[in-house]
Amino acid sequence: MQLLALALYHQDNRQLPRVLRFRPGRLNILTGESETGKSGVLAIIDFCLGRTKPGLPDNPIDRTVGWYALLVEFQDGGRMVLARPRPAGETTNEAFVRSGDQSLSLPGAGELVANTNAAALRGEVSAHLGIEDFRFQPPAGTARYAFDVSVAQGALFCFQNQDEIAASKTLFHRQTEDGIAQAIKDTLPYFLGAAGPEQALRQHRLGEARREVRAAQRKLDTARRQREVLDTNGITLLRLAENEGLLSDVPAAPDADTVHELLRQALSVPPLAPINSDIGDRRQELNEERRTLRAQLQEFDAALATVDRWQRRSFDFTGELHLQVDRLKTLDLLGPEQDHDTGVCPMCTQRLEHRDPSVQDIVTLTNRLSEELEQAAGVQPVRQEHLRSLQAQRESLAERLKTNGVLLKELMASDEHLVRLQEQHLRAAHLQGRIAQSLAHDRGPTTDISQLRNALASAQDVVSILEEQTANDDIPAETERRLADIAALMTAWARRLKLGQSDEPNEAGISFNKLSLVIRRPEDRLPQERVGSNKNYVGYHLVAHLALHTYLRKHNRPVPSFLALDQPTQAFFPSKPRDASTHPDADWATVTEYFRLLHDVTKLNKGKLQIIVCDHANLPDDWFQAALIDNWRPDEAGTRNALIPPHWLS
Repeated sequence: MQLLALALYHQDNRQLPRVLRFRPGRLNILTGESETGKSGVLAIIDFCLGRTKPGLPDNPIDRTVGWYALLVEFQDGGRMVLARPRPAGETTNEAFVRSGDQSLSLPGAGELVANTNAAALRGEVSAHLGIEDFRFQPPAGTARYAFDVSVAQGALFCFQNQDEIAASKTLFHRQTEDGIAQAIKDTLPYFLGAAGPEQALRQHRLGEARREVRAAQRKLDTARRQREVLDTNGITLLRLAENEGLLSDVPAAPDADTVHELLRQALSVPPLAPINSDIGDRRQELNEERRTLRAQLQEFDAALATVDRWQRRSFDFTGELHLQVDRLKTLDLLGPEQDHDTGVCPMCTQRLEHRDPSVQDIVTLTNRLSEELEQAAGVQPVRQEHLRSLQAQRESLAERLKTNGVLLKELMASDEHLVRLQEQHLRAAHLQGRIAQSLAHDRGPTTDISQLRNALASAQDVVSILEEQTANDDIPAETERRLADIAALMTAWARRLKLGQSDEPNEAGISFNKLSLVIRRPEDRLPQERVGSNKNYVGYHLVAHLALHTYLRKHNRPVPSFLALDQPTQAFFPSKPRDASTHPDADWATVTEYFRLLHDVTKLNKGKLQIIVCDHANLPDDWFQAALIDNWRPDEAGTRNALIPPHWLS
């Protein structure tokens, strides 16, 4: 793929597009003063090839341009228009694509309407370039994602911006951006022809097979651990089953098959029926009877206490009455004194305020008391009989209460036995449940492990076959061999430009691991950053990319057939010269040799390589002037030419 034209369309569509035309298969030089937009050309080409972030300058492009378009031609003669609208923000995904034959040209401003996106644009360009349906698979264990190889990676070999072509440590376009260096390492073997979809597919299958081996090994190890756990648990369950009466005569050290069979026997034992008992009702009856007997016993104790109190009080009362009666009987000894006037004091013969009782009154009282004592003596036998009856009834209640206690104690002992028996039944049922669960996880003593062992062996066989196949690929060695062919061209051209460290027997090459230049000397290897001076940095960038593209074109590799360079002669001028073509102190002989090499390489590739250079230099040589595609310097009328036409800004 080579470039035919680059067009910028004004935002209002009223202006004619600004068109910059290129010559395929030749050296194309765009020269001019600084700040004319030369560096923007490379960024616009990169953007039109599908880059999401354009990295374009804000002014004056931001104020004027509405669309960018690129007309490209492929090796088979087909053409494509690749157009992108100026992004409103930092990025845009919109695109316009049109395909056709050699009659296809740039579209009119009114025809530019987004009809696809950047990803589809890259896909169509990749298909026309001949990039195969190749999905790069990162090595197993890395934290990277697979991606489809496309022109997005191929374009990284086609650009050298002003700050890249003079870099002291890096060699490729956008190499310092996140993920770009790794993308170059991942795809460079493919673009060199050292690896293709077949090798990538075998590498992918090998990675998948190795993952399957690891997975099969993990499953086998897990099964073995589970087998060990099941064997240990199985023996434990056998001992428990023996203790609970589900098994008998269990061997001391059974093997796995015996454990499995005995557990099934324990599981086949019919479950013990639940124990039904009326002990609870009987215990409640005895407790009710006990409460009743205790209440009755308390009533008899209260009655006996009452009788006892009556008895004691009666004894005390009758004893006092007997004593008083005995005292009163002495009145029977009185003679004439019985008739004494009780109203007169016998001592002083004075009248008493209250008359004393007469002897007859006292005798009457004594007789009545004697009668009452006789009556009390008659009641005593009845009371004794009642007391004996109460005591007998109490003793009967006490005996019944004692019997109740014995029955209740026996019932509680029987209940504890039934509870223990019930608990044993429950333990046996629970144990059978554990046995069933263990057997459910253990589908067979040895079958699963045997199957997993066979699966692991089968996966290992697949890995062995794929390793043997991929060993023949040896992509790293093949990549280094092709880089060695490129190094031969680099070394020859470095000596032509008389770059530092290019003397024999030193050899210049590309380090695949570091993606930088390396000088191989007999005593050591010199990295890129130590070759010294901007002249050498620029020179080695030139020879490296020229050699790389010459190799790609020789082997018809699917990389765009152009190399775009910005300011390759910057090392020979002071910083930001207004017009390097008029600078008297430049090493014009070396500058001429640099451009002459670019011219000769395009001739060497016989029209298969297009080189586009944006630079300040303007050499008078005929071959240089023939390569000019535009000169952005003031014309005879003083009008300053640039990427953005002056009248667009007015």
